[in-house]
Amino acid sequence: MSVSETYSHDTLLGGRVQFRQPKEGYRAAIDPVLLAAAVKANAGTRVLDAGCGSGAALLCLAARLPNIDVTGLEIQSPLAALAGDNIQLNKFEARARVVVGDLAALPDIVCAYPFDIVMTNPPFAADGTVSPKASVATAHHEGGVDLEQWVAACLKLLKPKGRLVMVHRADRLSEVMAALAKNCGDLQIYPIYPKAGHAAKRVIVDAGKERKTGDTVHGGLVLHEANGTYTPQAEGILRDSAAL
Repeated sequence: MSVSETYSHDTLLGGRVQFRQPKEGYRAAIDPVLLAAAVKANAGTRVLDAGCGSGAALLCLAARLPNIDVTGLEIQSPLAALAGDNIQLNKFEARARVVVGDLAALPDIVCAYPFDIVMTNPPFAADGTVSPKASVATAHHEGGVDLEQWVAACLKLLKPKGRLVMVHRADRLSEVMAALAKNCGDLQIYPIYPKAGHAAKRVIVDAGKERKTGDTVHGGLVLHEANGTYTPQAEGILRDSAAL
């Protein structure tokens, strides 16, 4: 089977990012794009994308912030290889790379130097039906590493006072906050609403390791107008590479 039969060639950020991903199995939606938009980083900042998949979030972040250094960590070797190819396709190889590895058994190369920021789009499901497609099941369903363990592993890789930025289901926000409560403060919470007047389906949490500042709930982001088109703010993030 040829590469063109196995992978689709897509774009992100209105064509700013070239993005190849599997036609079957796990495919990136808008969550990693929103995650990357929530990261605030200065020049020289070292960022880890924990569970990077084919690299959607790290590519979007590298495109928006050209003076940072980004490492992706991915347990699925085929997706990690594809993320590496995407880095080369977008000519980011001087400041981005991907490591194959498991948060349950962190590779030495990732642990060698703590990161300023860890961003992550972890598996959302803790129960329910598991997809028969192995790639989808690994990406969407908690396996050997549950949410609390995932957060703990990410915090282990952070510098003191570093930031952990996570996108997750809004209906699991209490679990996210419980996992962060012992070691983090200054939680910046951004609800993501499908439409105005609807309950949030996603939430982005930006937490400070070993910080004591109180938490802030922001107005959040409304994705769609009543007619289903993206709102101007969502268009700015998804198409024009604006920050959240």
